[in-house]
Amino acid sequence: MSNRVKCNCQSCTIRSFVGPAVVITLGVLWLLNEVHGGNLYFGSTWPVILIVIGILHLASSMASREGHVAALPPQVVPPAPPVPPVPPVGGAQTPYTSQGQ
Repeated sequence: MSNRVKCNCQSCTIRSFVGPAVVITLGVLWLLNEVHGGNLYFGSTWPVILIVIGILHLASSMASREGHVAALPPQVVPPAPPVPPVPPVGGAQTPYTSQGQ
């Protein structure tokens, strides 16, 4: 199950109606084609689909975005910082042990 947060602002709500509105418009145009005996074919009615899409996008851009929830990027776990080397334990002396003191 996804844990994405759904935005309920007016702009996003109107934008989510574009797909169903196009399907309904296609259904109405097909119904008008059948009722009128084939006089309204798709070649002459396709601008209606563009008009419906344009009206919905215009309404979406003019609607309030109050309460808009921006899409959050997936959380990326930052890499663990490198572990410093452990100093040697014991009395082993190296030629560099006394340098810098």
